[in-house]
Amino acid sequence: MKDGPSIAPVAALAGDPARANMLAALSGGMALTASELAGEAGVTLQTASSHLSKLESAGLISVARQGRHRYFRLADDDVAQMLESIMNVAARTGQMRTRPGPGDPAMRRARICYDHLAGEMGVRLLDGLLRTQRIAQTGDALQLTPDGEKFMREFRIDLDRLAGARRPLCRACLDWSMRRHHLGGALGAALFERFQALKWIARDRESRALRFTPSGETGFRQMVA
Repeated sequence: MKDGPSIAPVAALAGDPARANMLAALSGGMALTASELAGEAGVTLQTASSHLSKLESAGLISVARQGRHRYFRLADDDVAQMLESIMNVAARTGQMRTRPGPGDPAMRRARICYDHLAGEMGVRLLDGLLRTQRIAQTGDALQLTPDGEKFMREFRIDLDRLAGARRPLCRACLDWSMRRHHLGGALGAALFERFQALKWIARDRESRALRFTPSGETGFRQMVA
């Protein structure tokens, strides 16, 4: 018997088409009901409930109860990282969805990747932080510089709170549509929250796509300049 983690059970769970669609929907960071996920997967509610039970038992999703409703979400950001990595491999090997729609250009420009900004705008954000030396990069490792710490505090990012997070402060997340890195980790999530608070971004209700408001476009352009 081989020692170490076994990837086969996790791969089998994520590889089922219906469950893959559910996980992809949850990778947008929102908590969804079984009915909503059944619609995403194109299956009946009974079938969706069976799939969700398997995903929950495996630790890939978690469930919260509010009144009569049960809301499902990804169990942790490491599951989101796994899904984004699979999407990267799928895009690289040509395994793309066969029904591209009008939302695709918007998804490629800006979308939410679990809890941080992805797409063209996500890559531009990291590029700008690297160019201004607010983040330093060694290989795939990212580190906030002293100038970056000063900038983030002035941008009202609570670095003291982020220091106590379980996840890395900065993480290079390979973007499936751009084939380049965007900023993940606790800092990527905090910046996304700040963009929302400033009303720089608005979310598409039908997908993971994000739209920058006029003030958001201006503020973002100044930030990454």
